[in-house]
Amino acid sequence: MRKYFGTDGIRGRAGKFPITVDFFTKLGFAAGKVLTKKFQSASKPKVIIGKDTRVSGYMLESALEAGFSAAGVDVYLTGPIPTPAVAYLTKAMRAQIGVVISASHNLYQDNGIKFFSSTGTKLDDEIELEIEATIDAIENLDSEIIGKAKRVEDAQGRYAEFCKNTFPKELSLEGLKVVIDCAHGATYQVGPKVFNELGAEVIAIGVSPDGSNINQDCGSTDLDLLITEVRKNKADLGIAFDGDGDRVLMVSSQGQIIDGDQLLYIIVKAELISGTFQGGVVGTLMTNLAMEENLKANHVLFERSKVGDRYVSELMGERHWDYGGENSGHILLKKHHSTGDGIISALQVLKAIQQRQISFDEAVAEIELYPQILLNIAINEEVNLDAEHVQEAVKNAEKIMHDQGRVLLRKSGTEAKIRIMTECADRDLAMKAAEAIKKSIFG
Repeated sequence: MRKYFGTDGIRGRAGKFPITVDFFTKLGFAAGKVLTKKFQSASKPKVIIGKDTRVSGYMLESALEAGFSAAGVDVYLTGPIPTPAVAYLTKAMRAQIGVVISASHNLYQDNGIKFFSSTGTKLDDEIELEIEATIDAIENLDSEIIGKAKRVEDAQGRYAEFCKNTFPKELSLEGLKVVIDCAHGATYQVGPKVFNELGAEVIAIGVSPDGSNINQDCGSTDLDLLITEVRKNKADLGIAFDGDGDRVLMVSSQGQIIDGDQLLYIIVKAELISGTFQGGVVGTLMTNLAMEENLKANHVLFERSKVGDRYVSELMGERHWDYGGENSGHILLKKHHSTGDGIISALQVLKAIQQRQISFDEAVAEIELYPQILLNIAINEEVNLDAEHVQEAVKNAEKIMHDQGRVLLRKSGTEAKIRIMTECADRDLAMKAAEAIKKSIFG
């Protein structure tokens, strides 16, 4: 059983356990001890530490630096940078581990930590459990063993070039007017730079972080501002990143919200047309049924994993497939990166429409999603989703949708919430079913 780690690292309210200075110092030391034990060599292990723009990132970065150094690990600090950039730099700099201080799409009051392995993928469960077991075993080491800390030179520039290299050199974004919302988060510098240097006319919003405005009324969790700016500027499309830059949603020229399922389909469809697609596609239990049906109509294999990009990645690895994602905007393209990357995913969507010489709106029109209702219910105590009354509520909801829809109940891996999802061709029936479940279980 995990004590601290969830499905995507450790997350919580900054200043309250476990997102505290003393815990992060112990966590850094524990991770460092596991590293030195796992990678025994003449040189010291190396860790890359990045963060988003939250004000609490400063104290947590210093605490981790102290813990890793005390464990005999050399620390390389990047400053504010997207989560996938840390995964890239961990591989490029031959580091043994990468660390990101971020609470992703949460508001600034929260913070957290994610770990990457030397291959740029999420840490194995076994290593996370070993780190947890070592947290309370902090000790003092001799001076000659203690690690050093350095700043990574031009981390933003190196990552920008990595992103641009995933876009074909024979193509350009010239002629496209794009609004980019960086959520006052980790992409605020590198995001507009990449798209501008590839030729797009870029209108950047959400690029003035002050430590407390990350994800506030902007970014992929709140698209109203982006929709307004796309319409006002008569842009071809809008791109919205979350606070740490590993997920992306988009907006059509008419202000229609385009989710991760649709974006992944646009990418796959272009690969099918060009004859470069191989393998299949991994979605999750939340993936829209229309996505599955459209892929199968194109003779593309499709499988669902549990919700969470790490589970998508694991199933992609088992099947040796390069394409996967979640409707939340986590898109994994293993031919380009080891982890989900909002900038690279958006570039592949734009590559798809430029190759096919169609507009973004035309590409979007090729897949129409079924109405999907998602309710997030905050909880103060544990809820047993296998309880008889819960299962009875699910059966009743299915009857409301005439047994032609889907119901999914799950616990959030990052927040104290229960997520209720209903899906069918009739939006009113899906909403009625979701509200019936909410009322039956939570009153």
